[in-house]
Amino acid sequence: MTGHHSPEQTGSQESHKSFGESRWPMAAAVIAAMVLTVLLPDSLRMAPRWVFPVVEGLLLLALIAGDPGRIDRRSAFLRAVSITLVGALALSAVWSTAHLVDDLIHGGPETASASSLLQAGGTVWVGTVLAFSLLYYELDGGGAAVRAHQMPPTPALAFPQHFNPALAAADWRPRFIDYLYLGLTNATAFSPTDVMPLAPWAKIVMSVQALLSLLILGLVIARAVNVLA
Repeated sequence: MTGHHSPEQTGSQESHKSFGESRWPMAAAVIAAMVLTVLLPDSLRMAPRWVFPVVEGLLLLALIAGDPGRIDRRSAFLRAVSITLVGALALSAVWSTAHLVDDLIHGGPETASASSLLQAGGTVWVGTVLAFSLLYYELDGGGAAVRAHQMPPTPALAFPQHFNPALAAADWRPRFIDYLYLGLTNATAFSPTDVMPLAPWAKIVMSVQALLSLLILGLVIARAVNVLA
């Protein structure tokens, strides 16, 4: 008979169903991070103004060309490109934070006025939020393409929906907005809020982000108050 599938065939098809999410939220975050790199003072950039945006832009274009539309293509090459892209963003964010802290301690050019200091500090802080959000997004569960096909039995980052499946549909997957929220809350609360790190790498990365955020906010605010006084 045609037009009918056995229960075994139906189950097999459902197990291979993809839940890929749109590429554009992730791409928008990368573009925003690139713009922030351009806006940084020269002393806080790891390389000349154009280097990181060009490299990151080319990597992003490679991802879009290799897996356009929805993210669901599992490929070792695309995985390597994604890791390189978020690694470059994270490295740039850590570098900028370290040099901002050094300038705050020793008196850099952007510390002369409160407005320049707050602008530079805010730019670095938002850049770290975006970079670490993308890092969580790429490392959790093997990346978005892998999560689109199958969620790991034990999550590295446990969202509320993992603790209480009744809060979400049976096929729920964390999307980029969930990881952006994680990055933002970890940078403001300096500790886990509703997302719990279970894997060692998740605990390490969240700890590093919280420490960087604490350094940026604490030192920038203290220095700005001192300048205004």
